[in-house]
Amino acid sequence: MNRLTMVEFPSSDAHSSAEFFRAAFGWEHLAYGPHYTDVQLDNEQTLGFQEDTAEAPPRPLTIIEVDDLDATMSAVEAAHGVITVPPFDFPGGRRFHFREPGGNELAAWTRAGERPNSIV
Repeated sequence: MNRLTMVEFPSSDAHSSAEFFRAAFGWEHLAYGPHYTDVQLDNEQTLGFQEDTAEAPPRPLTIIEVDDLDATMSAVEAAHGVITVPPFDFPGGRRFHFREPGGNELAAWTRAGERPNSIV
């Protein structure tokens, strides 16, 4: 299974970004700490808002869920992609970032247990 699950955005105020989408479209959100919020589009897709400038992507970052992170990293490199951020843990899983030959940066991730239960 490889499927698009998230687009992550830089934000000067993650909570305000999330509140905008709740007010405008009725989408609830889930805070992962003071600087990161996910807007729940449905049970499978989210919009992520990263307020921490040290971790925020410079432009929207498309994130693909995969079954095997190590195998995906090998496949990305074999297809001439470049790993830009090595694998790291985050609440809910593990991911790495890569650049495809056309210059776009994306990320691949795998789940690690259930999501926290703090939907706002």
